[in-house]
Amino acid sequence: MIEHAIVDLRVYTIALRKMPEFIDVFDRLAMPVQLKYLGRPIGMFTSAVGPLNQITHLWGFPDMGEFERRHGARDKDPDWPAYLKASGPLIVAQENRLIRRVDLPSLAGSSS
Repeated sequence: MIEHAIVDLRVYTIALRKMPEFIDVFDRLAMPVQLKYLGRPIGMFTSAVGPLNQITHLWGFPDMGEFERRHGARDKDPDWPAYLKASGPLIVAQENRLIRRVDLPSLAGSSS
């Protein structure tokens, strides 16, 4: 398992009744580029309770330099603008957080 010291937590609020369209656009246009530069996400989730019409994804990086390097390369990919154009009308809001792992002795060696 890859250790992630930095996690990019992104929450997108999607226009009402547009989640299936957004997921399709993201999977077809963003994921091939994201996988190429960022690797596999830690996970992707949709909201079930609380604010609705939200999708959250988490991407892990060993350090801030790697986060910046990979995102910079992704942003220069010639296929990335197609995703930005197609997803723009579907996204109402976006929140990004960079969070850091806390190493707790009680979790050392834990696989979960």
